Amino acid sequence: MEINYNKADFFMSCGSAKQLPLPDRAEIAFSGRSNVGKSSLINALLNRKSLARVSGVPGKTVTVNFYKVDGIYLVDLPGYGYAKAARDEKRRWSELVDGYFAFKRGLRLVVQLIDCRHAPSADDMMMLDYLRQSGRDFVIALTKTDKLKKTELLTRRAAFDTELVGYEDIPRLELSGRSGAGIDVLKKYICEALDR
Repeated sequence: MEINYNKADFFMSCGSAKQLPLPDRAEIAFSGRSNVGKSSLINALLNRKSLARVSGVPGKTVTVNFYKVDGIYLVDLPGYGYAKAARDEKRRWSELVDGYFAFKRGLRLVVQLIDCRHAPSADDMMMLDYLRQSGRDFVIALTKTDKLKKTELLTRRAAFDTELVGYEDIPRLELSGRSGAGIDVLKKYICEALDR
């Protein structure tokens, strides 16, 4: 299924699972820790500067944000793992995200973002384990590649081979929301997921 990414609009933000829209279309969800670049990646995918709200402050996205894109939803899940978040906020995040995944939705693919400059965090690994155990289709998106020199990227690429043991079968995409690197590859995986 080919998607016209220029036909994109913000639809709604949900601060609780009760507010989630009815699952009336296919969905592609973006998951990752706070400040990993989800909003920047969505903006690059949609060829827009600021449709998805980008913040330099970790833990800012505390809602599930839905974007209508040519008959599907792109879903920006709230970032996890922000150490300074209050316990109540972390619990609310958990309930919100659990509510999203628990409800029978038209979820076709989860794009799991990991900052390519660092080893996956414990929260990243927990999310990967959850996606694997729940049988979700997902890809691993290594973000912020533009912030590494070529040799540094090669080093990190090799490190991920050992850091992501058990996930060798999962496609690993190297992306940059800033430069647009890898966006066409991501579109290909989204297209394939929507055709399944």
